[in-house]
Amino acid sequence: MTKGHRITVEPSDRHVRVVHGGQVLAESDRALVLRETGCPARYYIPPEDVRLDLLTPSETRTHCPFKGDASYWSRPGAADLVWAYPEPRADVAEIKDHLCFYDVEVG
Repeated sequence: MTKGHRITVEPSDRHVRVVHGGQVLAESDRALVLRETGCPARYYIPPEDVRLDLLTPSETRTHCPFKGDASYWSRPGAADLVWAYPEPRADVAEIKDHLCFYDVEVG
């Protein structure tokens, strides 16, 4: 990591729910919260708690120097709504294959 940049990953003690277009896409009590310098807290949800049948793999791929290469999924009217790191960097290995959404409800 570069000087001054920090990432932490820990189990969330909060219930995480993702709703889009009136449909629940994910709901979990097992999410991980990733905190990264300069970014909002992000909740990474285990794939078993995500309605993958409502998502379509996207061609989009991005690279983060701190987390690795991300793959994306979309749904009608919401391109690249969710992403995951299939092979994350060792520093954040816990997020492997967990899915992260831009908008979540945390309770």
